[in-house]
Order: sequence, then C-alpha cells, then structure tokens
Amino acid sequence: MKPCIICVAITGSLPRKRDNPAVPITVSEQVESTHAAFEAGASIVHAHVRNDDETPSSDPEKFARLKEGVERHCPGMIVQFSTGGRSGAGRARGGMLGLRPDMASLSVGSNNFPTRVYENPPDLVDWLAAEMRTHGIKPEVEAFDLSHIHQAVAMNRDGRIPGRLYVQFVMGVKNAMPADEDVFDYYVRTVERLAPDAEWCAAGIGPHQITLNAWAVAAGGHARTGLEDNVRLDRTTLAPSNAALVRRVVALCERHGRPVATPAQARAMLDLRPAPAEIGS
Repeated sequence: MKPCIICVAITGSLPRKRDNPAVPITVSEQVESTHAAFEAGASIVHAHVRNDDETPSSDPEKFARLKEGVERHCPGMIVQFSTGGRSGAGRARGGMLGLRPDMASLSVGSNNFPTRVYENPPDLVDWLAAEMRTHGIKPEVEAFDLSHIHQAVAMNRDGRIPGRLYVQFVMGVKNAMPADEDVFDYYVRTVERLAPDAEWCAAGIGPHQITLNAWAVAAGGHARTGLEDNVRLDRTTLAPSNAALVRRVVALCERHGRPVATPAQARAMLDLRPAPAEIGS
C-alpha cells in the first residue's frame, strides 16, 4: 500500500482565546507544537505566523524563524508556507517565498468563504506561481472547487506549475464546496484522468476533518489535519492538540493498512529536494 503523507496545519487564523488554549501563536509555541506532531507522524507542516496581537501576519522574519526552528527540531520535515489570504493582501501573500520553503500553498481560483470572497485573481495566481518557480518551491494546489482542479492541470501543462502536481481538495468551508462523498469521488477520478501521475490530498473543515481524513486514507490519497481546520462555527477548537489530530490519522492508516510516510518517503513521492541535513551528509 502507498504510504500516506500526513500534513499538519498548525495555526491558521483561529483566535486563541479562553476556548482555544491549544492553538500555538508565538514562533516558539509553533515549533513546539510542530515537533510533537512530527513525532506523532506528520511529515509536512503547513504554516502561518501571527503578530504580537495574535492577528495573522505576513512578516518574513517570523516565517524565517519558524522555518529555522522546524528544520532544527524536526529533521527532514517538509516546510510548507501558506500564501493564502490570511498571509496578507496582494503580493504581500508571497513575501516570504524568498526563504525557499520546500512547498507553498497555491489557490488557483476564487470562491466564497463564510463571510467574504476569497479572492485569487489570475494575475496574482500567475505571480505567486512564478515566484515559486524562481525559488524552487513546489506548489500545493488548494482546490476549493472543481474548476480549480482543471485550472491546476492547465497550469501544469503550460509550465506555470512544473513537475508532478500535488492537489489538495478542501471541503466543508461554509458557502463553498460541502463535504460530499460523491463530489469527493469525482474529484479523485478527475485528477486521475487529467493528471495520472499527480498526488492528491484532502482537507475537511471543522467536524468534516475526520470524514475527509477517512475518505482520503481509504481511497489511497494523503491527509491534512491540524488545529487550523479543526474548528466549530463558534470558532472554538475540537481537539486538544495538533499531535492528537495527527495520531487520529495514524490510527486511520493502521485501520486501512496504509503505512505512514516518513519525511524522506514524502520528499521522494513529491519530487522535493533533499532536506538540509541530507544535503550536508
């Protein structure tokens, strides 16, 4: 059975108030939480950073310290920066790409969110993709809609996203694509038909997280978990820690006979460059 790559999305924009003590905010808290998730079985960390007042930040210096801490304490772990709307506006969303993380998220189209439009205009998408090519960063395409899969395939074919595609289905966002198993199955068939060498992952929001984890593991894909996505409508978390959520996916892998991918296996499956420690060895 193909090893399952587990991605942990550690922070996002969830407020850390009295009801959210598990959400790591400072860089040191994020590194500590990532290390626990790494020890539990995660091989990718999806990262945002925060300002001192706990609002989302696009500060490259904080991204740099987070990357350095993860590389030091989680040898070989894949560092994936978010270029989503929580990371700033316009080209500020890609201001940290010069730090050359292994991966970065790339939303290739717009869609509705609970209270706003998540805007990803074509010129910004093309600029972010170009920055990732310049710095040797592999995009993780975040597909909130079927059209985003088709757009990712078109960008792959014309070279804007080079190499093997990695597509993540995001389901369960209010006002966007619901967590529907028939749609999920069609997403899988669409990727396998249009980009047969692609790898794919799935992320479910709030109470749908475990559902999408289970569908992805059972169908041979990869799984995203973590406190960023694990949130109720009242903005409180549903789990005690990122590591606990990773262990839940590991249990699903055991149930379905899927080995959990090591960081080295994940890098090979995603055609990533060797980890810094491997380069120096």
